[in-house]
Amino acid sequence: MIWSSLRTRLTLLVTIAVALAVAVSAGACFMIVRGQLYDQVDRQLGAPPDKDKRSHVAWLLEHCGPEPRAETYFGPQRSTQLIYADGRPTCYNGPALVVTDLDRAVAMGKPWQHCGNGVTEDGTEMRIRTENVGPGIAVMDAVPLGDLRDTLQMVALTLGGVAALGILAAATAGLLIARAALRPVGRLSRAVEHIARTEDLDTRIPVKGNDEIARLSSSFNAMTTALAGSRERQKQLVADAGHELRTPLTTLRTNIDLLLRSEQTGRSLDPEAKRRLLVNVKAQFAELSTLVADLLQLARGDTEHEPHVELAFHEVVTAAVERARLRGAEVVTDLSPWYVVGSAASLERAVLNLIDNAAKFSPDSQVEVSLKGGELTVRDYGPGLPEEELPHVFERFWRSPSARGLPGSGLGLAIVAQAVEEAEGKVSLANAPGGGAIATIDLPGTLIRNSESDKSR
Repeated sequence: MIWSSLRTRLTLLVTIAVALAVAVSAGACFMIVRGQLYDQVDRQLGAPPDKDKRSHVAWLLEHCGPEPRAETYFGPQRSTQLIYADGRPTCYNGPALVVTDLDRAVAMGKPWQHCGNGVTEDGTEMRIRTENVGPGIAVMDAVPLGDLRDTLQMVALTLGGVAALGILAAATAGLLIARAALRPVGRLSRAVEHIARTEDLDTRIPVKGNDEIARLSSSFNAMTTALAGSRERQKQLVADAGHELRTPLTTLRTNIDLLLRSEQTGRSLDPEAKRRLLVNVKAQFAELSTLVADLLQLARGDTEHEPHVELAFHEVVTAAVERARLRGAEVVTDLSPWYVVGSAASLERAVLNLIDNAAKFSPDSQVEVSLKGGELTVRDYGPGLPEEELPHVFERFWRSPSARGLPGSGLGLAIVAQAVEEAEGKVSLANAPGGGAIATIDLPGTLIRNSESDKSR
């Protein structure tokens, strides 16, 4: 449709707004000019400046007659007549004016004067001023309205022409303004269409100024940057996952091929070799299951979040410690109450991953877990890490060269970082004084539950 264009609608709205403003202004100007012209005519009516009422009436009585006249002392177009409240005949000096009840009331002194439009007895429109000039007598002074009406008509035509030109100029200006104002929106629309058509998230929109369009362009650029980063991380995750899955799948395929070949050829494997082969298959299945579970955990965290609620973090840590002990880890704890807002399942998984990681690198020593003032530390007494490797420990699939032979997928600490970030906390890993490593999680929270604090108030 023709009105579906934002530019057209904006032009139309600007034109309508300016047209209304011009029309109101033109109407107001016309009414002001009309009032001024009528006021000027009213001031010209009545007694001349050099005569008072008494001398004016005396002059009129001298020059007025019982019959209307076509010409008067004031000119051929002016008409003056005396009217009486007691019904005496009217005295004329010019064309006869139609006398109304209001004119008779003025002759009686109620009100003292009146200005308005009237007519002569032959139908000529006149501007009449009726003024009381004595007890029971009033003077009706009038001039034709023809010249005034012609002047007002010319003013109306002039204002109408100016208004029409103003509306035309407004429409032109509105179109130019709409084009200039919507040019950045057009660039944004073309960029969006380009991205939708080509999926090219590297497209950027030039940002000029700091108005709403500039902020919208900046937000759009930030959005495409975030989407590009998310897609890049997704590609990297898929590539890393494929690389990590290739090893256990290859091993599983090789072992299963050996078992199938043994059955097909009738050459039985040595029982001990067969047992080791099956144990290896089981271990590879366990490793594969762990890797898939970690990948699902990361994928879930990238796309959705569980509802965050207030929870007792020390209870979450206790539950993770109990699960770690069931897996054979030797853990000592020193926990103080701390309440945070987050997902209990994600935080428990993060704490469990830290304890499992510490137990893996120090199998012959205890793992110390401490929670003080919202800071959770997990300490082991293993070999620690080289300083150059510490910045990479929370990257996905990154594994220390010294830990290549240990079980794991390289995703445990990445899951920890993701869970802590969701809870708006911070996590770090460093070498501990005296040997080993120490992982630290710092979560915002309170010493008492907020609901309990509200009750105490």
